[in-house]
Amino acid sequence: MRKREREITDPAEIRSILERCKILHLGLSDDGQPYVVPLNYGYTLDDAALTFYLHGATEGYKYEVIQKNPKVSFAMECDTIPFEGKAACQYGMSYRSLMGKGRAELVTDAIEKQAALSVLMKTQTGKDFTFNDKLVSIVNIIKISVDSYSAKKRPLPQTPATERE
Repeated sequence: MRKREREITDPAEIRSILERCKILHLGLSDDGQPYVVPLNYGYTLDDAALTFYLHGATEGYKYEVIQKNPKVSFAMECDTIPFEGKAACQYGMSYRSLMGKGRAELVTDAIEKQAALSVLMKTQTGKDFTFNDKLVSIVNIIKISVDSYSAKKRPLPQTPATERE
């Protein structure tokens, strides 16, 4: 990370990003051609071990790509607030983000799919749900075992008014 002062290492703040974001941008590579798709997600974070669960239809291009190349990347952002400056290069966006790399696999076990869907819905809604075999049979679940990730933030710039407060 080029600007170390923006790096987030506090586990509570990383968990806050994972809770506040609702879309994960999944990066795949098909024979050297990049492909990015936005998806809802669920996650587990045990110590530093981060796992994502994504769901979708039972067929599609992303599954074909994952079967050929399970290496993936991801990015997500939250708390975005645009700000202005006196000159064009001083305009920007305040945010918190998380990005990283991992390996994707399709989950086929019905019990693991049920658990993954429960995690996904808890992340997205804050509510607990259960799923039966019929519901899990009509979706695919992608499990991403994260190898590495980093988080960062860009706070709003200080203005004379906010410096006095």
